[in-house]
Amino acid sequence: MRTGISITLTSSDRHRLEALTSNRNTAQKHVWRAAIVLLSADGVGTTEIMRWTGTSKTCVWRWQERFMQEGVDGLLRDKTRPSRIKPLGPDIAEWVVNLTLADPPVEATHWTAAMMAKETGISASAVRRIWRAHGLQPHRYRQFKLSNDPRFAEKLRDVVGLYVDPPAHAIVLSVDEKSQIQALDRTQPGLPLKKGRLGTMTHDYKRHGTTTLFAALNVLDGSVIGRNMQRHRHQEFIRFLNAIEAQVPPGKAVHVILDNYAAHKHPKVRAWLDRHERFTFHFTPTSCSWLNAVEGFFAKLTRQRLKRGVFHSVVDLQAAISRYVAETNASPKPFTWTADPDEIIAAVRRGHQALDSVH
Repeated sequence: MRTGISITLTSSDRHRLEALTSNRNTAQKHVWRAAIVLLSADGVGTTEIMRWTGTSKTCVWRWQERFMQEGVDGLLRDKTRPSRIKPLGPDIAEWVVNLTLADPPVEATHWTAAMMAKETGISASAVRRIWRAHGLQPHRYRQFKLSNDPRFAEKLRDVVGLYVDPPAHAIVLSVDEKSQIQALDRTQPGLPLKKGRLGTMTHDYKRHGTTTLFAALNVLDGSVIGRNMQRHRHQEFIRFLNAIEAQVPPGKAVHVILDNYAAHKHPKVRAWLDRHERFTFHFTPTSCSWLNAVEGFFAKLTRQRLKRGVFHSVVDLQAAISRYVAETNASPKPFTWTADPDEIIAAVRRGHQALDSVH
């Protein structure tokens, strides 16, 4: 053993070290560090310890000293070392940032790390570090859609008011149609999910036709009125309104939230509305389908039942949708609106200002 090294173990230390060496889940570097100390405490010489642990002389000495200074906990901790990578100057980082914010000089829509590395002469990993430090992600983007409706704020407050403070003795329905739902059949059966393997689905499929789901979400109790139809013209919309009329208890006022689809404003629909005085239509601002609560139901339907569904016919698809609606109605959840309309209006205003400054 190295001169000046004397290792004596308490029973507690020995127990911890032996537990490290015997545990199959212990990291190997911790196993041989513990072995160095155990062998040293048993009086084994440095050469023999090197042979047993497959380490160098300086490594043996280092961990002997670490144990003497810090105990068992010191063996489990790696001390940090200064990076071997020479730091780039702030001028390089500023150059990379400015280039990133400009269009690339090639036929590409955005910079990649490889393109930037070639342009600046630094490594791609250095480019990524600079981007990370400055919060730049040129490979990502966000889509947006701003409403140009001159009555945006008025319509927004009207619809949100129905969500958060519905009129007494009235029903509030969020109504829309999900059109062109495809009955897709797979060319081969997929494999089920199992431990260690994802479920599978063939890339190829067969089309068997489409259907349109008309749905009305009762925002007060979360129940859904749904009807499958082949088309989504004003004729089908009127048929769906008649279905709502038949299902809603008499004597209740009905407030219907709709988007601006042409079929919803057809003259024959307006005539139907004139004949049914208890119905009142509330239109969302243009380009604001996200304001219609039933869109959330459509998203869940797509995610949970349609996206990975296998349907051998349109009838099969319609039956699956009807079962999903019935399952939703078995345990409905009331719709809750949480966003502040003032914040939405302010955000839209900022969006328009940003676009105006660009143009």
